Amino acid sequence: MSCYNEKFQIQSDRRPTFDDVTDRVTAIVEKSGIKNGMVTVYSQHTTCSVLIQEQSDDTNYYGTQFVLQDMVNGLSKIFPTCVTEGQYLHPGPMHIEIAGRERQEEACWSLNTDAHLRSVMLGRSVTIPIVEGEVVLGEFGRVYFADFDQVRARERNVRVCVLGE
Repeated sequence: MSCYNEKFQIQSDRRPTFDDVTDRVTAIVEKSGIKNGMVTVYSQHTTCSVLIQEQSDDTNYYGTQFVLQDMVNGLSKIFPTCVTEGQYLHPGPMHIEIAGRERQEEACWSLNTDAHLRSVMLGRSVTIPIVEGEVVLGEFGRVYFADFDQVRARERNVRVCVLGE
C-alpha cells in the first residue's frame, strides 16, 4: 500500500467562501499513481470545512453558487453570524488576552465563533473512493473548500492524502 501527501493554498475573503478544488484533487490523485484506494481532502483550519456538493449553475453577485449560498443561509439560522462580543460565550476575556499576547491577534479577529460552529457541523474532511484511477464523486459531485470566517481574509492550506495501490 502506498501513501501520497500534498497540499495547496486557497485565498479566503471576509465572507463565507467556497472554492471548487475538484480538479486539483483529481490532479493530485493522478500524480500519486494510485489506481485503487481513497483520497482524503482535509482542512487544518478550525473555521473551514471540506464538503461534496452538486455544482449549481447559478451564482449570486459575489459568485457564490446558489446551493452553497442556500447552505450558508440555513447555517446562519442555526449559528447566527457573530457581530459583537458577548453574542456567544466564546471568545472570553482570557482567550482575547492570550491571543493578543501570544499571537498578536486583534480582539475583533476572535468574533468568528459562528465559523467554528459551522465548521464542526459540516466537518473538516471528506474521503472519496478511487477506482481504476478515477475519483468517484458521482455524476454531479464536486469537492469544495469552505471558509466560514468573516473577520479577515487569509491564505488557507488544503491537505490531500491519497492511500491505496
